[in-house]
Amino acid sequence: MKRREFLTSVAALGVASSLPAAKADVVSGGQPWKTGKVNTPPSPPRKGGLHYFTQHEFDTVGAVAERFIPADEMSISGKEAGCAVFIDRQLAGDYGNAVAVYRLGRFVKGTPEQGPQSPLTPAQRYRQGIAALDHYTQHRFGKDFIALTGEQQDELLQAMETNSLDLGAEVETNVFFELLLQNVREGFLSDPLYGGNKDMASWKMIGFPGARYDFRDLLSKKGQKLNIIPTSLIDNTL
Repeated sequence: MKRREFLTSVAALGVASSLPAAKADVVSGGQPWKTGKVNTPPSPPRKGGLHYFTQHEFDTVGAVAERFIPADEMSISGKEAGCAVFIDRQLAGDYGNAVAVYRLGRFVKGTPEQGPQSPLTPAQRYRQGIAALDHYTQHRFGKDFIALTGEQQDELLQAMETNSLDLGAEVETNVFFELLLQNVREGFLSDPLYGGNKDMASWKMIGFPGARYDFRDLLSKKGQKLNIIPTSLIDNTL
């Protein structure tokens, strides 16, 4: 599957799996919102600096994003798109602290379908996982992960994916790999408001229009090539 098709399918799956059950409401007495205006936009993350990662951790995640989504003729790389920035900000917030996840135990290792059975938060998994990865590469190559060649990094990531790389008793290697892959994808496809998807590069690549209020201005252009310029939530919060 080509890269564009892969990312399009991932984006569609994420949207489809997150849609709530619809309930019809009747609005009377006029619209309770203003056309073209976002009434309750998310609060933009603080700009500048690192919020959770150390500089070394940030650089490591950037290197991983570069291997997952390399630059080509279709778009910039995951690193250039700011995936590490997105992840840093997510780990510093509710997601990183797993505020919506039950973590009071008892924890018993289950099946893959049951998801991770661990008291660790995503932020803790990153800190442990990166340290364990560097410990492994130092022992094997005498270098940290970010100092390895791209081919060596690919080899290690492939071994992590198949769970054939031992990162120690405290790190579930395949769980850490899946977390990295999921978060890099999210950062590449997210609204730029959250730090990733620089210049809406991925949206332009897959033809996603972004956070548009509606498409009434396009209804008369059926069958025409639309060339829609994506819109970010940033545009609606200025």
